[in-house]
This record gives sequence, structure tokens and C-alpha cells, in this order.
Amino acid sequence: MRNAPRMPHELSFPFFPYSGRRALWPTLGNNPYPSRHIPSMLRKFWLFFAQAVTVCLALLFVVNTLRPDLLPGGRPAASVAKIATPAAAPVAPAAGKLASFSEAAKRAMPAVVNIYTSKEVKAQQRPPFMDDPVFRYFFGGEGEQSQSQKSNNLGSGVIVSEQGYILTNAHVVEAADEIEVALADNRRAKAKVIGTDPETDLAVIKIDLPKLPAIAFGQSEQAQVGDMVLAIGNPFGVGQTVTFGIVSALARSHLGINTFENFIQTDAAINPGNSGGALVDINGNMIGINTAIYSRTPGGASLGIGFAIPATTAKMVLDQLVATGSVTRGWIGVAVQELTPELAESLKIADPRGTLITEVFGDTPAALGGMKPGDVLIAVDGKPVADSAGMLTLISAIAPGSSATLRVIRAQKELDLKVTVGKRPKVAKKK
Repeated sequence: MRNAPRMPHELSFPFFPYSGRRALWPTLGNNPYPSRHIPSMLRKFWLFFAQAVTVCLALLFVVNTLRPDLLPGGRPAASVAKIATPAAAPVAPAAGKLASFSEAAKRAMPAVVNIYTSKEVKAQQRPPFMDDPVFRYFFGGEGEQSQSQKSNNLGSGVIVSEQGYILTNAHVVEAADEIEVALADNRRAKAKVIGTDPETDLAVIKIDLPKLPAIAFGQSEQAQVGDMVLAIGNPFGVGQTVTFGIVSALARSHLGINTFENFIQTDAAINPGNSGGALVDINGNMIGINTAIYSRTPGGASLGIGFAIPATTAKMVLDQLVATGSVTRGWIGVAVQELTPELAESLKIADPRGTLITEVFGDTPAALGGMKPGDVLIAVDGKPVADSAGMLTLISAIAPGSSATLRVIRAQKELDLKVTVGKRPKVAKKK
């Protein structure tokens, strides 16, 4: 009985000679054609080898990416580089918590009020048939009628005393028939005008209510460019609003807003309705009364350039308006012009300073004191005159009837003139 033949996959690898007539190569059992099965074997072996190499490379890549330090000679594990930066400056104790100004706002907001004014305005009503020449020939202008209308305005103000005195802008309450004040605690009251000062655009009104919160006056003369400030008011009538900014500039003048200008400039948002509101420091003290903004259109929104009247000026006007209902200022009766380098050169003045006197009105303190056109005023009672606005401020601060020493340059020589200061005439109200 013959043995059953081996299956093709049952391989035999004789390593020693089986018989003298057989070659030393692998045989496939009794398969008479062993060479046909060799490629199939090699393909399987190559497939196994390729898969093993692929798995090993994948493992090597994973280890090299995640833990290169495990490999011999591998790079150290990745770390986050730290960039050296300057140490933060310590916060001064007086500055308090700079992350929030809630305490300053809470202290100042109760004293800032909304002001609503109304006045009667007569408007002419012209019927359309009045343009007919035949009708006008027979009836003349009898068809024209005037009708009164109410004009409403809004603004802000600051309670400065428990007696109910409120500082605001003169343009907020001028020509108003009725003034109503709304407090932060929702109380409302009618107000009366105590006095106005158009030359600084300040006014004082008064309400009669108990337990009124009053704001504290800050030291506006100590304010510096870069100081942080809050502007509080009623912009566009939306209600009491606080905005934040810095002091952008000091002693702004020659803007053509008021006669006396010494504004604090700020980039805190000030919009229509904020007029008369408070500009406060980070401690909640008032350093200015918000007055005007720079805008491209009348009644437009803020462009980051706002102006406030310093608290020192506001306090001086407040005291005089409460005491007498008006503000009294010194006056000498001259017209002035800025001293430019060209004018100084023509006058042979080596150091351009002061302001040039262009006219001396007759029978005025300046005329009686010997001042002449062409004089250059450089000091008032020892205080240097920087420009015409500075001269106006220094003279107006002197009480009428007081004597003042004016130092002038005349014909390249300095002279001292004694002048008895007079009372500044009232200016006509803006229409």
C-alpha cells in the first residue's frame, strides 16, 4: 500500500544528503515539481517581514515623539521657554485698587443730577394761501398767526452743598422758564436760578429737599496729565452714566468757547447731556465741571476731546454767585495781542514773553496808570504773564478798587506801573 502524498504546504528541509542522487535543496514531500512552490513561500516570508518592520518603525516614531528621553542619545523632553520681562511696578497704597473705580463712582454719583428745562418759543404760522399776491392785496398779513411752543432741553448738574445749591453750565439753564432736577435716588424737585456767569459758562441753581448728598471738591490745580478721571452725567437723556479716561492736557485756552478759559482736557466720553456734570478723580472728588466737546457736527457725539472747567474756578464762581448773585472781576481797560516771535523781533525784545498792549481805552485804570499802546505786559503783582489769556486771568482775580503793580517793557526797558483796578463791565448774554 502506497503512502498518501504530502500536501503542498507540508515542507521538508533536509540539511543532509538523503541519497547520493538527490541535490541539497528543499523538497516538498513527494512533489515532483518543487520549484513551483518556492515563490509562494518567499512572498509569505516577505509579507511577514514587511509587517514586522512597519510595526517597529511605528513604535519607534511614537516613542521618539512622546518620550525621546527613553531612547539612547535622544533629545530631552520639550519644555516651555520663559521670556524675561521687567517686573511690574508696585501699586502705590494711595492709588488703591486700580482694577475698579466702583468706590469713586459710588461716592460721586449720588451728587450728580439730571436737569430738565423748558421754555416757551413763539413760532409764526403762515397759511399756504398767504403767498397768493391777490389774497395779500385784499387782506394784507391778517392770516399770519403766532403760536407758542415748548422747547425742552436736558443737561447735568452737581450738588455742592446740603442746602441744595447745584453747579451746572450757564448754557443749560439760560432763558429757561421751568427747571426740574432729578436725583439719583429718583426724587424730583423744581429749581430756581441763583445766578449765572456767562463768561465762564457756569450757573448756580437751588432746590429744596432734605438730606441731599454733596460732592467733595478736589484739588484741580494738582491734576497732572495722565491722571485717571471719571465723567458723570446724563448723555442723550439715557440716564446717569459714568465714563472713564485720563487727563489729556491742562490749561487749555484760545478755544473760543468762553471769555475765561483754563480747561482740563480729557478723553473720557462726554456727550450732549453731560454738560454741567462732574469730572472726578479716582477718589471720587470733583476736579472739574464738564462743559464742551470737540465734534465734527453740532450736537454730535464725543470724539475723545472733552473740556471741563477746573474746580478752583467753579468754586470761586460758586461763592460769588451764592453771596451776590453775580461775579465781580478786575479790569484795567486794554486790548491785547499775542506777542509772536516776529513782533518781538520788530520791537527788539530778545526774550519773547508777555502780551502786547494794542490799545488803551480812555479814562480807564490802564490809561490813568500811564500804560501806552506798544507796551508789553510781562507781570502782574510779580506773577509772570504767559499770554493774553494768562493776563486776563490775573487781572480778573484782583478785587476792584485794589492797587496792582504792572511790569511792562517799553523801549527795551522794564517799567513798573501802579494801577487801581476797576470793575469789569457786564458782557451781553449770548443769544
